[in-house]
Amino acid sequence: MKKKNIKFSIAIDGSSASGKTTGSKILSKKFNFKLLSSGKLYRYIAYKIINNKNRYDKKFIIYQSKNINLNKLRNKRLYSLEVTKLASIIAKKKYIRNALKQFQINLIKNNKKVIIEGRDIASKIMPKADLKIFFKCSVKEKVKRRLREYKKINKKITFNEVKKSLNLRDFSDKNRKESPLLFVKGAVLVDTTKLTIKQMELKLVKLVKEKLFNKYGNI
Repeated sequence: MKKKNIKFSIAIDGSSASGKTTGSKILSKKFNFKLLSSGKLYRYIAYKIINNKNRYDKKFIIYQSKNINLNKLRNKRLYSLEVTKLASIIAKKKYIRNALKQFQINLIKNNKKVIIEGRDIASKIMPKADLKIFFKCSVKEKVKRRLREYKKINKKITFNEVKKSLNLRDFSDKNRKESPLLFVKGAVLVDTTKLTIKQMELKLVKLVKEKLFNKYGNI
């Protein structure tokens, strides 16, 4: 991507452990895009709530949302089961979604090449994205993937515990009143159940190159 005036945005949605984060990282590195995993925003707020004696008041949460930066979102403690459960709960609250939406909008405004991945990106955050991708995956494969991640933090965690957590999260994401997980018109469906990471990379890179060519021609 050599043209300096290129402006291109990618919205990526999908359920937990569907491959959207891995896919987003691949594209970010391949095409030099600024990347945000929006779920980290809710994890960060959940983490701050837990570590401030479960402080839920609106003033505190809005203050925390205004002081987020990408470096703060790299904290490995954001992936504990306790944080994961609370993040799902607070994601249903409209005032929290609105507070965190501004961070995402600012990121889009301040970067010409940006990827945001999450659960309401194409529908609420980036409705005019140049490319919209929706990831899906079988439940069994999702649990296996997430179990490998959680084992790094808690070696005693079981397959059934992870399965229950993922099922609850998926149900909540699809049925919540505020910004539910949706497959929007114009999005490209990517099923990663049987894809290796290399196969997924080839598929995603092809999608981006095609969209870039349609918008800018040969680059």
